[in-house]
Amino acid sequence: MAVERHVFLGMTAIIGSTAMTRVLELAQRVARANVAVLITGETGSGKEIVSRAIHHYSLRCSKPFVDINCGALPDQLMESELFGHEKGAFSGADSAKPGMFELAHTGTLFLDEVAELDPRMQVKLLRVLDAVPYYRLGGQKKVQVDVRVIAATNQDLERGVAAGRFRSDLYHRLAEYEIRVPPLRERIDDIVPLAEYFLAQHSERAVFAKAAVSALCRYSWPGNIRELRNAVVNAIVSARKYVVEAEDLPARVRGPLPMTPERGLLLEGLERDAILTALARTEGHHQKAADLLGISRRTLSRKLRVYRRELRQEVPAWQLTPVQ
Repeated sequence: MAVERHVFLGMTAIIGSTAMTRVLELAQRVARANVAVLITGETGSGKEIVSRAIHHYSLRCSKPFVDINCGALPDQLMESELFGHEKGAFSGADSAKPGMFELAHTGTLFLDEVAELDPRMQVKLLRVLDAVPYYRLGGQKKVQVDVRVIAATNQDLERGVAAGRFRSDLYHRLAEYEIRVPPLRERIDDIVPLAEYFLAQHSERAVFAKAAVSALCRYSWPGNIRELRNAVVNAIVSARKYVVEAEDLPARVRGPLPMTPERGLLLEGLERDAILTALARTEGHHQKAADLLGISRRTLSRKLRVYRRELRQEVPAWQLTPVQ
């Protein structure tokens, strides 16, 4: 499948999978309908880019797009951020300030992590979504706005409703249309195009080796696109040339490195050095050396038989002779 590249409000979307193509089609379809949209999906899966796509394709595309993370502010500040305040409404309110709803008038307001709103704010939000005019904090004049609301969450709001953490009426008001953004592990065809896009942002000459591509596609990406971007940045820093190898990727991503002749010789050398060092520390006592290494006496003896054949001229004879 061909890789598509879109830019929505300055944010680039790289789409190579059928699953994300389907999501984008849903975003285009709902964009022209003046309904509230709830976007669900794991953290870092791309919910914000979908919200921007909806605004981009909507009839409000020339109007403001305003976003706020509902979990980023203390509860006492969220009301002021959403609905604004008048001068002197509280300590530190030195001037009047319009809220996010006013700033988004005739446009789109994106409420990220909406599940983090406390119960009191949920009530206030519901009233505004029902087109009820509201007051700024400390205000005496009602404010009426025309705003299309898009909300997003990485939580199961239906469970939140059942547990009493989220209002049922607000959930149904926000989820007039729902779009689920699949995690990266369900859209493997997006992994390499995204990784190459992040790589090109730091180096136009750099490429991934085949083994690195395989490692990227094998990993499950629990942190989704954010984790992929961070892994690519780490790999660029670690790489010693313009070809990013599997060994340049973070250990959790690459998994166990494949055994190569060169790596095999390196590991064998490290193992031999560890065994001979343990024998030197125990003055040639094989049982003590085995205990120090955390291996059995039998394993140590087997290793030493190999060394007798291969390394007799390189190590002292006493290190190869058991001490009883």
